[in-house]
Amino acid sequence: MDTVTKAVIAAIVLILALLIGYPLIRILTQAFGADGMETLRNVFTSSANRTVLLNTVVLGILVGAVGTAIGFAFAYAQARLDFRGKKLLHLIALLPIVSPPFAVATAVITLFGRSGLVTNKMLGLDYNIYGLTGLTLVLSLSFFPVAYMNLLGMLRSLDPAMDEAASSLGANRWKIFRSVTIPMLIPGFASCFLLLFVEAIADLANPLVIGGDFTVLSSRAYIAITGEYDVASGAAYSLILLLPGLLVFLVQRYWAERRSVVSVTGKPSGHVTLLRSPLARIPLLTVVLSIAVLILAIYVTVFVGAFTAILGVNNTFTLANYKYVFSGIGSDAMFTTTILALIATPVAGVLGMVLAWLVVRKVRRGRGALDFLGMLGLAVPGTVLGIGYALAFNKPFIIGNIQLLPALAGGGAIFGGALAIVMVYVIRSMPSGQRSGIAALQQIDPAIDEASTSLGASGLRTFRSITLPLIRPALLSGLTYAFARAMTTLSPIIFITTPQTKIMTSQILSEVDSGRFGNAFAYCTILIAIVLGVIGLMNLLIRDRSAPTRLN
Repeated sequence: MDTVTKAVIAAIVLILALLIGYPLIRILTQAFGADGMETLRNVFTSSANRTVLLNTVVLGILVGAVGTAIGFAFAYAQARLDFRGKKLLHLIALLPIVSPPFAVATAVITLFGRSGLVTNKMLGLDYNIYGLTGLTLVLSLSFFPVAYMNLLGMLRSLDPAMDEAASSLGANRWKIFRSVTIPMLIPGFASCFLLLFVEAIADLANPLVIGGDFTVLSSRAYIAITGEYDVASGAAYSLILLLPGLLVFLVQRYWAERRSVVSVTGKPSGHVTLLRSPLARIPLLTVVLSIAVLILAIYVTVFVGAFTAILGVNNTFTLANYKYVFSGIGSDAMFTTTILALIATPVAGVLGMVLAWLVVRKVRRGRGALDFLGMLGLAVPGTVLGIGYALAFNKPFIIGNIQLLPALAGGGAIFGGALAIVMVYVIRSMPSGQRSGIAALQQIDPAIDEASTSLGASGLRTFRSITLPLIRPALLSGLTYAFARAMTTLSPIIFITTPQTKIMTSQILSEVDSGRFGNAFAYCTILIAIVLGVIGLMNLLIRDRSAPTRLN
């Protein structure tokens, strides 16, 4: 291993230790202090805290089950049914990924709340959407795309020859589905359920908007820190949230390493026969299209509400919402959020690719630990990470009389806390690029790197001039996810935003809390437009222009 590569490894380890290791250590020290231990004991002895813990578990189980079921329904329809409009259905299913966390919650309140357009105006009902029901609906619709993409990939990778063999033995389509397809997808179902479970219990934005009196651990930790100014209790609640997140991450890694056990062949050798029977298609398509219509209705509500005085109360067309957003605080928040996300995106993308290159190509001893350290930014729940950053970077880091690190978050932070926000964006987005980079590098013959090294190129130059161009699609995927995640995240940054650094998602939460849904809808519409526009621009700038163009 050359000197440059060793220096790169040392730099990556130091960066990861600063971005994720130090905040987690600060949470642990606070949680295991005297006040934190008292809170941990009260979680199991106090009836109020036991209720919060039970609420969190129930919510996680419901969202995990419902979100996985919706994701499978969409994935099976996309991979196994014959119908028109598959591309449109795919785009509808991915809409929640590029929207802020409140878009769905705020629109659901407008449609199905006590004064909702559907429940009150159309059906005449006085229905309370706040609480467990609303949270389950909103979180399931927000997170099911994760299960959809995972299960769609698994369905497409299943060998159709197994279905053909079962059919040749006399099994009908229902028996093939029940005895062949479902058993092969059980690890995927379990993985998606666990992932959605953790996402649900760690989410902060939606419990604040639509949770009502239904308190969960994430909102309890938020109240402890921002309302009660009890940092130790907030750290203790965060520690409880951290444990299932890490457990699910380790279980998923275990299943990923054993994926070959449930796959008969690597490349599908048969031909997928799409279902055309009305008896099989109509029930599933009815469910899938109904959910798709609901998703469309939610985002139409967001768009129309941005141009309406008070949707459902005063439906007068107005541009006042956009005038408010584009003036003063709103324009500052848009500019700041976009700039910080644009700064963090290439950093996260390149760090993810470099880390993937080290894990696959350079590190032999300790590659598992390095990979695990890089993925912690995704494994740690956003609320936990935000509290960790507030504890770690709210004051200068001083040893003796030497200040090793200035305050990066809080009122006295340098750049108004912007640097801490960029750090959060980077560590939360980097794992996606890391995973896609590892998958891409595993498909490239190591002899290419060896040939470059034998010609005298250093490891870093080989990565820059040989490896990076070959993994361009993985880099684009990592950059796209990094920007979308940075623009729409709230849980990790709500604890470190300052009056000097205004973020769009934080401003949306303020508008929703104040009941100004029109302004919130305008913010959401602009944010979605920015995300889609920048992602399209990234595709144009990074696409492979060396590929030949086919003329029809």
